[in-house]
Amino acid sequence: MQSAVVYTSLENGSEAGRDLGTKIRETLVDTPDAVIIFASPKYDHRALLQALADTCRPKVMVGASSAGEFTRDVQGEGMACALALKGADARFAASVGRDLQRDAVAAARQIASGFAGHADHPHGYRSALVMADALAGHAEALVDELTVATAGQYQFFGGGAGDNAQFQHTVVFCGTEVFSDAAVALEILSEKPIGIGVSHGWQPASEAFRVTEAEGKRLISLNGFPAVEAFQQHAGATGQTIDTASPIPFFLHNILGIDVGAGHRLRVPLAVHEDGSVLCASEVPVGSLVRIMRSSEHSAIDAAEKATEAALQGLRSHRPKAALFFDCVATRLRLGDQFGFELGAVKDRLGDIDLAGCNTHGQIARASGQFDGFHNCTAVVCIFPE
Repeated sequence: MQSAVVYTSLENGSEAGRDLGTKIRETLVDTPDAVIIFASPKYDHRALLQALADTCRPKVMVGASSAGEFTRDVQGEGMACALALKGADARFAASVGRDLQRDAVAAARQIASGFAGHADHPHGYRSALVMADALAGHAEALVDELTVATAGQYQFFGGGAGDNAQFQHTVVFCGTEVFSDAAVALEILSEKPIGIGVSHGWQPASEAFRVTEAEGKRLISLNGFPAVEAFQQHAGATGQTIDTASPIPFFLHNILGIDVGAGHRLRVPLAVHEDGSVLCASEVPVGSLVRIMRSSEHSAIDAAEKATEAALQGLRSHRPKAALFFDCVATRLRLGDQFGFELGAVKDRLGDIDLAGCNTHGQIARASGQFDGFHNCTAVVCIFPE
């Protein structure tokens, strides 16, 4: 596998796309088989994608708007970065699922219908990068149905498109097209395994609560009482304060964990409604047990290291060539400048290989031995072999 990681901070979309494409062309000897791109919401994405495609002519291209971008060499906001891949031992295909908010099951089937791995092929491993419009919701159902539609033969990784935590407009890319209310996937059929690692580092900090009522992302009641009361009681018990008119500073340090038996799948609360219900970044299933969770700067770094180690183990005996890293925009906001230490932990563990990634509005991971599905505040690492 050949790879190239490039980035640009140019302001104009067309100029930024040409800059990325030129750098890819200069690094790779041949036309890239696939380009994965993450771009700040500030850009004219169509102009950027068209210029990138015109400059380096990738066979397939997917990506999403992002909430902070990074490579091995740079970390920040307001940039675009890309990972270009080429390899005779891998095949790539891109597909789109639309109307995600209305029918996540149909969107997943649209994506799976574009996969070539259903038929016989010489490649032994099936994986897919999945990027979804986070504001459309239903990402958990999307991943579940993708698993059903592919008969459990694929592992998935990726995340929700971002807009720097404004939660106004997030988009995904396929080729030079830009989609909202959709998800895109890059199918990867390979002769060597692709390693995926997942970890979050959060621990339970409260008693368990039963979700007694919820509608979509709106968590209405816990144990039969307005959901906000559980957070208020927890704040009082732990010496914290919660301003229900502006709760984000509290919520960044006190998120929800859904008990999945082998651990907790995380959900970030975002706002409190007048009726005491709590808006979350992703759905919380009715009937599930949840706990308020706690974390620290060191646990976030430890989680990134554990995710990287798990991804390396997933390569089996193969050497790493390039990696993608996703973590939540809420993690970046909570850690501030300390997020650089988390990114540094990933780089240190990977060694001198190509690395690109972004902060996302939720993370996707479904692989053998991993927490399955859609997450918040979770480190996801994917490693491609040489």
